[in-house]
Amino acid sequence: MEEMQADIVVIGSGPAGQKAAIQARKLGKKEIVVEKDFRPGGGCLYSGTIPSKSFREAVVDMTRFYDRHFAGKNYTLPAVSMDDLTKRINSVIEEEKNIISRQFQKNDITLLQGSARFENQHTVILVDADYRLKYQLKAETFIIATGSNPRNPVDVPFDRETILDSTTLLSIRKVPKSMIVLGGGVIGSEYASFFAALGTEVSVIDKREHMLPMLDDEIGIQLQTALTSIGLKFFGKKEPIKITKQNGIAHVEFKDGQTLSAEVLLYALGRTANVDALHITNIGIQPDQKGYIPVNALFQTAVPHIYAVGDVIGGPCLASTSMEQGRLAALHACGLRTHFFPAFYPVGIYTIPEISSCGYNEEELKSMGYHYEVGRAHYYEIARSHIAGSNTGLLKILFHAETLEILGVHCIGRNATEVVHIGQMAISFHAHIDFFVDHVFNYPTYAEGYRIAALNGINKIKAKRSL
Repeated sequence: MEEMQADIVVIGSGPAGQKAAIQARKLGKKEIVVEKDFRPGGGCLYSGTIPSKSFREAVVDMTRFYDRHFAGKNYTLPAVSMDDLTKRINSVIEEEKNIISRQFQKNDITLLQGSARFENQHTVILVDADYRLKYQLKAETFIIATGSNPRNPVDVPFDRETILDSTTLLSIRKVPKSMIVLGGGVIGSEYASFFAALGTEVSVIDKREHMLPMLDDEIGIQLQTALTSIGLKFFGKKEPIKITKQNGIAHVEFKDGQTLSAEVLLYALGRTANVDALHITNIGIQPDQKGYIPVNALFQTAVPHIYAVGDVIGGPCLASTSMEQGRLAALHACGLRTHFFPAFYPVGIYTIPEISSCGYNEEELKSMGYHYEVGRAHYYEIARSHIAGSNTGLLKILFHAETLEILGVHCIGRNATEVVHIGQMAISFHAHIDFFVDHVFNYPTYAEGYRIAALNGINKIKAKRSL
């Protein structure tokens, strides 16, 4: 066993771990990154964000998804195989892996392979897959960025072929004719829309009344309408009680007595933090009731020189927020003053159509007693949408009815995750809705939807004041 010393040891090389390590190195600290896999990148690169979003893009391209608008009833779904899709995914993963490796090399970051566990508050040991000791690492500071994995209950017969989680789904050999998705959250909704676009008969099941219930209600309705138009079926207020596999077919029994069968079942009912192997209870850190590591506003655990960032601390569980958490934790660990994590940040959901939002939604504003108004720009009003063949969509701006300050932006439709950043900047600078009225936007673009929505909202205010 080799003994090594560093200023900071970062456990995990996903988005949070990468940014923490690079930030610490930029400040002159000697640090070591630990990764249980033999490649840097973490779950985000190999089973999470990058493969799922690459899969989405490949589906849209290979099925000529937006040609449907122009072809109408003459549209014929092209034959697309899982091999075609996975080749593209693997190509993207390889490029991203090379970029991360180059960043580590450029910044002279030491990367060690092995599974880490704490021996005491200043020492971790690394073991290989056979639990043989490889390294003993001593450091003044540790940053835990071990991420999460799909929740796999023991009574669900996962088999990597028929009953799958989001990690194993993309390893199936053919596009299934039918699919059951248990869970109408982000992961379940995204994959459900991808396979529906491929022509799979998809049924999404959730105990809640709607898919993605955290969405602004109007955006949620737009989503379910769009998904229904490509053949997806949603069944709400249903709870599975038994999942089985018979003759290569997945079967689900529900609490209400109904059953459903399909070629493939995706179990997307939650994720669990990767904490068990760390032995953190031995050093005074207790996971919360959901299994996540509790931290303060500076991402310190109950042991102040041990930080935790990313999915391992729970929501929002986004690669983007994890990156910033890692950077902020490293800054504080290196003794620099930092700002608190932003109160507002964009959330992107890569369903087909995609969704993004920043700031308050209508339900939140109502609960707080705000006097607000809404400006809307439907995609059918935007010339760029007609050109691209994507008339489904809505850009919605919420603003204070008296001060006109922008309070929230919600978008569903093509390029939503790009367009939302204009609204994010407006919210951050406390801009008023007339800011968008008084500026010229490129034409034709999706971004000009901000001006259309602003005019819509301002006209409502003027109409009410004239009464």
